[in-house]
Amino acid sequence: MESPVHSLPALFKQLGLPDDPVSIEQFVASHSPLKPDLKLAEAFFWSDAQKAFLREEILEDADWAVVVDELNLMLRGGRGVQKK
Repeated sequence: MESPVHSLPALFKQLGLPDDPVSIEQFVASHSPLKPDLKLAEAFFWSDAQKAFLREEILEDADWAVVVDELNLMLRGGRGVQKK
């Protein structure tokens, strides 16, 4: 059985953030680039609940881990949402 594949908008919705493409672009633009030594889940802009969710998904390599990694790369490189 394959693991569920989550999208970037689904991650934003899970985090309680606006999940439309423009809002995602604005979020990435306003919060990037992250410092190289800063872990994604420790960034100042997350709530405690968001930090806990991100930390858990990364540590457990859970089904959200791939899209969390995608967001991490976006925030480090400052690139926008890729069109699919």
